[in-house]
Amino acid sequence: MRKFFFATLSVLMFAATTFAQGGGAATGGGGNRGSFITGALAVGIAAFGGALGDGRAIAAACEGTARNPAAGGRIFTMMLIGLALVETLVLFTFAFAFLER
Repeated sequence: MRKFFFATLSVLMFAATTFAQGGGAATGGGGNRGSFITGALAVGIAAFGGALGDGRAIAAACEGTARNPAAGGRIFTMMLIGLALVETLVLFTFAFAFLER
């Protein structure tokens, strides 16, 4: 699993710089397909990481509320703020990946 992770990471690190190189001649207005693929991969990885972060935050909030029900409202408020920050990172990745072209 570790080898797969590092192989994927290395491909993603070099894909953006490889596809960012300009060609000598125009390609006929088709656009750079590699930038679309790199953007889609970036958004997919960001969504995956955001989903993992959201799941851990919700699980921790549920455990905290179960241990101390009186603090449930405060825990819920802090959880919502944390979830908003995690989802904002995903949205920034989406905006950066597709508005960068």
